[in-house]
Amino acid sequence: MATGKADLRREAGQRTRDGLLAATLELLAQRGQEGLTLREITESAGANVAAVSYHFGSLKALCDTAIEHALERYLDAQIEALGSLSSGVTLEELAAAFARPMVGALAAGGQDLAVMRTVARVGIDPPQGWDRLAGKFERARQDALRVLTVALPEVDEQELVFRTRCAAGMLNWLVLAPIGVELAAESAERIERLLVPVLAGAFRGAPSRG
Repeated sequence: MATGKADLRREAGQRTRDGLLAATLELLAQRGQEGLTLREITESAGANVAAVSYHFGSLKALCDTAIEHALERYLDAQIEALGSLSSGVTLEELAAAFARPMVGALAAGGQDLAVMRTVARVGIDPPQGWDRLAGKFERARQDALRVLTVALPEVDEQELVFRTRCAAGMLNWLVLAPIGVELAAESAERIERLLVPVLAGAFRGAPSRG
């Protein structure tokens, strides 16, 4: 009996923790961390202020945990998509894989889109805990470079890294800009059809002259 009660308490605690993270992600996605209050989060999550202290220690720790959660989900999805590519694929296929997590989130909306908007905001203003995920950022970049160096052997690695970062910045802008709201009303197939040629163009760059 005591074990059963303990299990119920743990489950309730986990639900509260998950609810606080979800509410924080949603609010961060809407307007970032500036001015965000404990009361806003707890009211949205249906929890009390003491729950934040119990599960996370502070408002900052809660926000940091939510941001890391969003970043890790995004990176894991992107690594999975890029890692499945062979080195001989086209730039359009690379662009589709590179954008797949963002495209899926735009089409799905809800919590998925909140995660991506948080990722986009963090990409503009990185948090202190960014370094913890450096290995995953590097892996995603290397997976993209593995394809790009084969497809564009005449372009040096430094320029390919620059193009990759520009493509990532484009996705961040897209999910936060008004056009992202318009795209969210479309199907994943339609979003991909519109977006992939643009990203592929960013990877390809301008034709050389001379």
